[in-house]
Amino acid sequence: MNMETLDRLAVLYRYWLTRRHSSRWADRASLERWQEKRVRAHLKRVRSESPFYRELWGERDLSRWRELPVIDKAAMMEHFDRLNTAGIRKDDAFALALRAERTRDFTPMMDGITIGLSSGTSGSRGLFLVSKEERLAWAGAVLAKVLPGSIADDHRIAFFLRADSNLYGTVGGGRLQFVFYDLLDPVAQHLARLARQQPTLLAAPPSMLRLLAESRKTGKLDIRPERIVSVAESLDPLDRSFIEEAFGQTLHQVYQCTEGFLGSTCALGTIHIHEDIVCIQKEYVDPGQSKFVPIVTDFSRRTQPIVRYRLNDLLTERDGPCPCGSPFMAIQSIEGRCDDLYYFPSLDGKGWVRVFPDFITRAVLGASSEIEEYQVVLHAPDLMSIHLRVRQDARAVTCEHVAKAMAGLCARMGCRTPEIEFADYSFVPGSKKLRRVERRFAFEPNPDLIR
Repeated sequence: MNMETLDRLAVLYRYWLTRRHSSRWADRASLERWQEKRVRAHLKRVRSESPFYRELWGERDLSRWRELPVIDKAAMMEHFDRLNTAGIRKDDAFALALRAERTRDFTPMMDGITIGLSSGTSGSRGLFLVSKEERLAWAGAVLAKVLPGSIADDHRIAFFLRADSNLYGTVGGGRLQFVFYDLLDPVAQHLARLARQQPTLLAAPPSMLRLLAESRKTGKLDIRPERIVSVAESLDPLDRSFIEEAFGQTLHQVYQCTEGFLGSTCALGTIHIHEDIVCIQKEYVDPGQSKFVPIVTDFSRRTQPIVRYRLNDLLTERDGPCPCGSPFMAIQSIEGRCDDLYYFPSLDGKGWVRVFPDFITRAVLGASSEIEEYQVVLHAPDLMSIHLRVRQDARAVTCEHVAKAMAGLCARMGCRTPEIEFADYSFVPGSKKLRRVERRFAFEPNPDLIR
């Protein structure tokens, strides 16, 4: 067999294994027992292969791995050279990744390792390393969890993202036609290519899916994909309903970031964490609201081990199991980043009131059915701008209703209402990640003063 055939067999094996795992565990307890064995065996290998983790953990008992030190993006990038097990230097990896983004040629690798660069939504860009073995396993898992129907069917995949990667190209081959769409290219070019390709699977950030949905409604785009998947950005309820109505189907999601392939939706549209790949521990921000920050241990990656890694994401867990019957952790929503939590002065002036992004979203969308698109930006604790796309003849009354809704939310939360400035909505998909609710200043209040 040639190498290409062996690679396809590796992808098919991971596809089969992932599909088998989806029905392997009868209950939550059996899944956790299986997961525990995998994590312990993985950490033993990591300690022997990664100088950083070996020094960080010392001689700690790995059976108590849930008590190991937590790391974050800053620590990973600071110790990158000693954390990865491929001997790749951060400066060299950054140089290669930046050159790829500048030239739009994403094929070069370093010693057979795929180098990727995060978008830097949180203010700093991160690197990810993936070996060939991990790349093939990732491709098989993605196909198993995302493809409609069987891998034996013909599939035409259209994938929109800011940067291509050898990682994504691994998906194509055989009956799978994989086409990368660069978000930086003109929209007219995208529409023409999609019309020619007629994808059966369309994957893109919600901001781009929204634009494509608008094009479909106006007759500029005539495609009928079997499945549509939202990636890379938080999915807002307003965008979800618009895209689903335009295409006449349930919108699915993939939860993936630099730190791993973390989750995807089941047939019912519920996001499930891929607990056959990663283990998620919950650091609750507000237990009463079921909101938590995930601490990730990925027991499938050895080149760049992710162990007890604290993400900057804010998730809301589902209230009760999903009717689909999966034992995997069910998530109600991915709200965005912790950096976008709002903090307002309390009415008595003795502390701060934390307001979650979905509270802001609900207040805005509940204020008026005229709102087509929006973005709320907190510039300072006492200054907020609200950008609305709304018919001109309905603009004045809509702004009035939104202002009243925001004041009502702040009154219920016991905090002061900030000064609100209204502006027209304007966003170009691909220019950056869309954040419907955004905080544009650094703020870390004393936890004892947060209500």
